[in-house]
Amino acid sequence: MLEARAHHQLKALLAREGCEPWPHHLSLSRLVARSLRRSDHTFVRLAPGCDPSWWISLLVPLALSECPLALVVSDGTRQRLLQVELPRLGRADPSLALACFEGDHPPADGRVWLLNHRQLVGAWQQGWLGERQLVLPEAEHLDSLLREALEVVLTPQHWDQLRRAQPTAEASLLSLHERLNRLILSHPAHPNQLVGLAPEDEAPLRHLLQLLEPLPAPWPAWLAARGSGWTSWAQVNPQLLQWQLHRQPLDPLAALKGLLIRRGAVVLGQLSRGPSVELGLQPNVTVNLGDPPLADPLPLYAPLRQPLPNSPHYGQHLLDHARRLVLGQGGVTVVLIDDEALRLNLTSGLAAEFGSRVVHEHTAPESNGVICARWDWWLNQQQRLPLPSQIVVALLPIASLEDPLTAARVLAMRQSGQDWFREFLLPDGLNRLELGVAGLRRQGGRLAILDGRLRGRSWGRQVLLALEPWVSLRRLLPH
Repeated sequence: MLEARAHHQLKALLAREGCEPWPHHLSLSRLVARSLRRSDHTFVRLAPGCDPSWWISLLVPLALSECPLALVVSDGTRQRLLQVELPRLGRADPSLALACFEGDHPPADGRVWLLNHRQLVGAWQQGWLGERQLVLPEAEHLDSLLREALEVVLTPQHWDQLRRAQPTAEASLLSLHERLNRLILSHPAHPNQLVGLAPEDEAPLRHLLQLLEPLPAPWPAWLAARGSGWTSWAQVNPQLLQWQLHRQPLDPLAALKGLLIRRGAVVLGQLSRGPSVELGLQPNVTVNLGDPPLADPLPLYAPLRQPLPNSPHYGQHLLDHARRLVLGQGGVTVVLIDDEALRLNLTSGLAAEFGSRVVHEHTAPESNGVICARWDWWLNQQQRLPLPSQIVVALLPIASLEDPLTAARVLAMRQSGQDWFREFLLPDGLNRLELGVAGLRRQGGRLAILDGRLRGRSWGRQVLLALEPWVSLRRLLPH
């Protein structure tokens, strides 16, 4: 039986390599082997920030199985897989060397097809997946990665290609482009340069395109991406006075309906809560492989009676407390805030106090450097940086309704009568918070939260519960 073989091989491999810090190697290996043998759906929830050595427990049953597989990873994870994990597996046991075939087209005789999420969408749409089971090891990013893979983008060059392909409709196309141009460029400027578009804004263009054929790519894909399950926005380049149209699905698995029907899938992710984490799957088996109980609580500095983010003096509050937190602190400090105006003002204010040790989204800080960054940047780059000695959460990672995609998802939930904050924004924000601060547990650092909503809103208790165990810091002492 595959489970027993994987268990035996992995146990021998770990014994040869020496002691491993992660306690769930054998459990994960048996779960993956069982799912592959039964061709069912298995969802494995890993603890946020868990040790990446779990990869070896995933790869051993993949190497021993005889099932045709599609291993779907992001481009960053593909690099780690090819440069670190697969060579490690081959060195530890040459009989377990796993051959992975890459490319947009299915390998003729290859058993394991290594894909990114855009290639997965293309393979599904072309019917190339066949009977391959799916292995999806990044469930915490699966929703956004599939949404980006399904995205349709229209650039100014695509408009020029369309006019050349349909010269009889050139005047109408120019008129519609000018109409959209006025609508988008007259919109009040916003730091993210994104302008949401309503269905009625695109309707005249869609009606015209339905009368024209053939259409050059990607216009047919844009025309096919219709209905209430999709949303559009424009990304503006204010220097060139140009814009691109973006269109994405609100629920990517709904747009890929049928992808998981009669197909086995192993899904793993560093997620902790909420019905949305299963991403539309109906798993036969759901298992939590958490970290061992934490003995040392996380030092948490979160003063009472802090101002709310919409307060006029909130920026000064951030600067005053961030100065105190950085002063006398050894090691790297990371300050996280998504609001661009507040972040840049805070960065310049700290730089005026502490000089060149303060950087903005820089991956080579000084030994006692201060990195001011967006949450997305930190979540993507933290593996390349030294573990911080403290993290300062200037704003909790609750998605803003000024983002067109977030606003469209919230509107859809409102229309269906769902609690969009407690079912979408809050669980997503808590998971990002846990992923962002997980390294502090290993480093023995401290966490500061300067967002007044932590104490001023009823849902702040859920934030504190997610951070357990923690101990309150009443006074700041230099390290």
